[in-house]
Amino acid sequence: MASVYRKPSGIYYLAVTFQNKRIIRSLGTRSYETAKKLIPHIEKQILSELINGTGNRRGGHLSFPALVKRYLSYNNHYWANSTLERYKTLLGNYISSGMPDNPTTKSMTIRVINSCNNWGYKHGAIAKPVKIEGGSKWDTRNRVFADSELKIIFEEIRDKRFNSFVRFAYYTGARSGEIRSISRDNVLEGSLVVRGKTGRRYVKLNSQALAILEQQEPLWNYRKDYVSHKFKKEVRRLGIRNARFHDLRRTFGLNLIKQGMSIYKVSKLLGHKSVRTTEQHYAPLL
Repeated sequence: MASVYRKPSGIYYLAVTFQNKRIIRSLGTRSYETAKKLIPHIEKQILSELINGTGNRRGGHLSFPALVKRYLSYNNHYWANSTLERYKTLLGNYISSGMPDNPTTKSMTIRVINSCNNWGYKHGAIAKPVKIEGGSKWDTRNRVFADSELKIIFEEIRDKRFNSFVRFAYYTGARSGEIRSISRDNVLEGSLVVRGKTGRRYVKLNSQALAILEQQEPLWNYRKDYVSHKFKKEVRRLGIRNARFHDLRRTFGLNLIKQGMSIYKVSKLLGHKSVRTTEQHYAPLL
C-alpha cells in the first residue's frame, strides 16, 4: 500500500508498506504535479527493496530440482493437502518428463513453475525469476453425460464396489478427492464432512446417496490413480468415449440447473469458492 503526504517544509514524501514493513522516501519536490510523475518509479524501487531486501541483490543459484524441493517443503504456504499433492505431481512430472502435451495440464504446469520461480526469487534462492508464457491458455472441458450414458454406467460397471462409488460420486456431485477415503465418522445428520480444494465443507447427501452408504460396508479407500484409470477402463469397455471421472460432477451440476435449481444453490452444493466460478463453468454448457 502506498500513500503520499507533504511535510511542513513543503516537500512531498512517499510511504510504501508491504507485509508490515514500511519505507518512506522523499520525492524531493514541492510540486504536486512533479510528485505525481515520480510516484510510479519510486514506488517500484521501494517495493523491490521491501520484497527482495535490496534492489541489487544477486540471490542464490539453486538448480530447479533443488528449488522445487525447497518450495514444496516450505511450511507457510497454507495450502490444502490436495493442492500440495497436485503441485508435487505437476512439478515432478515436469522434472522427469518435460512439459506435458495436454493443453490444460501444460497451462497448469506453467503456472506452478512460475509460482515456484517467483517464490525462489523472493526468498533469495535464485538470482532471477524466469517467467514462462502460456499459463493462461487452456481448453475448457465441457463433457457431460447424457441420461442414456449414465444409465449404462450405473447398470453395466461390473465391479459392484466400484459401481457404488461411481453412483455415490454422481449423487453427491463431490470431487474424487473428497470421497475416495471416508469413514462413518464423516457422516453427520444427512451430510458428509469432507476436506476439498476450498477447505472443510459439508456435502449434502440425497436419498440415493444415503441408500448407497447404508448398503456399503466397508466404505471406500481408493487411490487417485486407481479411480481415474479404473473409470476410464470401464467406460471404454462400455463404448462411452471421451469420458473422465470428473465428468460425473459436471453432469450433476448441469442437471440440477436444468431442473430449475438456482445457480447460487448449485454453487453451494458443489463447494465452489464463489458463484462466479460456477457461472464460468456452466455458462458454456447452457
